Amino acid sequence: MRVFVVDKPLGLTSHDVVARARRLLGTRRIGHAGTLDPLASGVLVLLVDEATKLAPYLSGAEKTYLAWVALGVGTPTLDAEGPVAAVADAAGLDASTIGAALAPFLALREQRPPDFSAVQRGGERAYAAARRGAVLDLPPRPARYLELALLALLPAGAPPATSLVRASDGWRPGDAVDGSAPDAVRLTLTLPAPLAPAPVALVRLRVAAGTYVRAFARDFGAALGVPAHLAGLVRTAAGAVDLAQAIPLATLAEATSRDPIGLLPFPRVQLDDEMAWAVRDGKRPPADWSGRVALVDPDGRLVAIADAVDGRVRTQRVWRP
Repeated sequence: MRVFVVDKPLGLTSHDVVARARRLLGTRRIGHAGTLDPLASGVLVLLVDEATKLAPYLSGAEKTYLAWVALGVGTPTLDAEGPVAAVADAAGLDASTIGAALAPFLALREQRPPDFSAVQRGGERAYAAARRGAVLDLPPRPARYLELALLALLPAGAPPATSLVRASDGWRPGDAVDGSAPDAVRLTLTLPAPLAPAPVALVRLRVAAGTYVRAFARDFGAALGVPAHLAGLVRTAAGAVDLAQAIPLATLAEATSRDPIGLLPFPRVQLDDEMAWAVRDGKRPPADWSGRVALVDPDGRLVAIADAVDGRVRTQRVWRP
């Protein structure tokens, strides 16, 4: 069972990455655990062959991002794909005002998705309707912001960052940060070309699965009284996976698979060899735990995902070696 963590390049859809991975790995059965837009980069977990069964359990993991929000410039797509559709003067906004506008997002439990999104309404994708000039009446969807922090307010015309540094306080642009600490990791950063000069708020977000960061940019600007769009986005973590562990897509064919069990967001329960084969053959193990767990055999291989409620076990997925 093969699992790889790649640093998705700028300009590719998640589907494009999967298509390239199929050629590099020589298999058709590949999926991913969480979509990234073309103008976003960072952590994308690829699931190969039997590992595709893990998608429901990994896609729901929390995600952490660095978001560059251009203030005073709005676009229909809510990102740097453009075109510019609204402009306002945001030069008077200061870091104190911008930081204070973040707090209300922590109380949100739903949010209207972007018009350019894969959400369906009446059998039609929202982005398809938006491309033909129509706007679907999209109802709010679950969204949750777990952490928000303003890292910097960059003036209009400021040169873009060229690297990221990860140290004890997390990821941030590394151009003005000392990356010489022993635990520091430095990576090259590429952002989309700016659409227009605008002040940019650099925000670190940790969100629940399904939360659109482009919608955050739209609503963040609205809270500040200006149009806004997502000028750049890097996913720095997805569940237990950090950007420091990601590999370039071009090196995928030579890469070593990650341990899939270590990516799962629930405890593991080890079975003896006899019980492991019994579970693979459809039998239920005795439950000495509660909740959802990963059942593993003595060799550390994933046997099943199982739930236990009031002593009753239900296996969700089973894997055979």
